[in-house]
Amino acid sequence: MNVFIIAGEASGDKLGAALMDGLSELRPNVVFNGIGGQMMTQRGLTSQFEMSELSVMGIAEVLPKYFHLKRRIRETADAILAQKPDVVVTIDSPDFCLRVAKLVKPVSDIRIVHYVAPSVWAWRPKRADKMAALVDQVLALLPFEPPYMLAAGVRCDFVGHPVTTETVADAIAVTAFKAKHGLGEATLIALPGSRRGEVGRLSERFGQAIAEFGRDHPDLQVILPVAPGLEDLVRQQVADWPVKPILLTGTFDKSAAFQSARIALAASGTVSLELAAAGTPMVIAYDMNWLSRRLIKRMLRIDTVTLVNLVANSRTVPEFIGDKCLPDDIANALTKLWDHPDAQNDAMQITMEKLGRGAEKPGLRAARAVLDGLELSV
Repeated sequence: MNVFIIAGEASGDKLGAALMDGLSELRPNVVFNGIGGQMMTQRGLTSQFEMSELSVMGIAEVLPKYFHLKRRIRETADAILAQKPDVVVTIDSPDFCLRVAKLVKPVSDIRIVHYVAPSVWAWRPKRADKMAALVDQVLALLPFEPPYMLAAGVRCDFVGHPVTTETVADAIAVTAFKAKHGLGEATLIALPGSRRGEVGRLSERFGQAIAEFGRDHPDLQVILPVAPGLEDLVRQQVADWPVKPILLTGTFDKSAAFQSARIALAASGTVSLELAAAGTPMVIAYDMNWLSRRLIKRMLRIDTVTLVNLVANSRTVPEFIGDKCLPDDIANALTKLWDHPDAQNDAMQITMEKLGRGAEKPGLRAARAVLDGLELSV
């Protein structure tokens, strides 16, 4: 069996590696070609070129590389047509992957599977129709996504979310983490984002909210994990915080860090699922630039953007998004959560159950779905 698989960023490389493990378990003689990172190449992928060439975000970053990326799209499509694999699996990175599919689909009958459904339930629902015209099957990470793709006429399989496979720190690891960093029971974890723009926009407001909250909690300690490459920026941003955070840099046990905190203040995103996996109750806050705020506010089709709220079909996680991202309101929510940290327990547990905790690993489920789509026995 020959599989052509494309990932354009680190999260896709991780998903791709798990899928490759699943396919290799079910089809021991499978051969992998395509584009991927270190995790995928370690599993035998022959990559057309370095995945890092595709890890470009933002108009200012993309424009100088536009013609190079366009050549890579054509090169990738030509490689697929020449190799005639049994299936092509494209992982996230729709700006690249779907452009490849657009070149391959009209001139071949090669099956194309896209891994990670577009968030049409949140905004821009017509993306489902556009994707349905280019792919034969979609693998979804969230349990409520398949109906949206099915309505557009494309098969969609929920295969579980990778957060359910993350190791949850045990009590010994948590105790050791607390001892290493001198943490007591009055600890809050702050997560103002993993990208420069997010950290720049959110750090001041996070600091103000924590300062106000900290006035009634004189023993408060704050830990702040720092994404790779952002240490200098984060140090600059938190220099004036009244409550000085303990910065976590380099390699550390993320689950132990999350569980060491009584509550969390986090930017919106997948981190809410990571906190839920660790059982850490949270307040979510996020803002974007003025234009994006106005556009997204008009296009949003949902009343909450927090994944825990959406998956659990509850609204127990307070969120402060856009023009509601105000330090005073965030501080009040932190106070309420601090006094009642168990309020989110059911929602977090339901979220993990619905995402597939305790079930077959997502990579293996994804592999079964791919093979079933090919009408191969699994």
